[in-house]
Amino acid sequence: MSHRFTRTELVIGPEGLSILRRATVAVVGLGGVGSYTVEALARSGVGHLVLVDKDVVDVTNINRQLPALDHTVGRPKVDVMAERVHDINPACRVEARRVFFQDSTADELFAAPLDYVADAIDTVSAKIQLAVACRERGVPLVSSMGAANKIDPTQFRVMDISETRTDPIARVMRRELRKHGIENGLPVVCSLEQPRLPREDVRIRLVPPLSPGEERSRKAQNPPASIAFVPPVAGLILAGVVIRDLCGLRTFSQFP
Repeated sequence: MSHRFTRTELVIGPEGLSILRRATVAVVGLGGVGSYTVEALARSGVGHLVLVDKDVVDVTNINRQLPALDHTVGRPKVDVMAERVHDINPACRVEARRVFFQDSTADELFAAPLDYVADAIDTVSAKIQLAVACRERGVPLVSSMGAANKIDPTQFRVMDISETRTDPIARVMRRELRKHGIENGLPVVCSLEQPRLPREDVRIRLVPPLSPGEERSRKAQNPPASIAFVPPVAGLILAGVVIRDLCGLRTFSQFP
């Protein structure tokens, strides 16, 4: 009998569907990468999703993020994506957690057992904290490196963190994770493309000069460039790593 996951069952079999139905996967960060990770996990039949992101939809998200539509601007991303998941698979249990992941919120994320975590955070310090927390708790993790300032989605690869070379986020993560005794065993989705410099003439037009005494975050002062067809590819690859691992088709060994 046909059902909404019939085509998936043809690939991974009824035993694969059963594994995914029983799985709990957390996706941390629901931007251009993470929202597509959630989409693929939901459409693959994962039965329990934990969505973590504190941001609301901004008009500048519309060029690349699934929750971003004209009528969702201003709404929490976790709420919009939870509704979308329920439309895809009403049987999927969704926990929408509107928090930033950091050391102080780690216990909340790991309060219940997780089978896998997909990291689509855009803050390097939080990515490092998440990697350390997963290693300490023995939870499998796959992490996305930078998808901004890129224009060629065919350059994404799945590799061990120790094998990354061109990505500036990966460079910082390698250095900081070594301080925690992590040198390898973390699969990452990383582009081989050299990051492009955002157009300075556009940045000057979009970002007003700082007022006396005003402070801005680096991201606000130098907004990263993005395009519709790059971050989603990284997000779909993240989901692919999770699903293959859960179904016993693991490519990478996790933290030693």
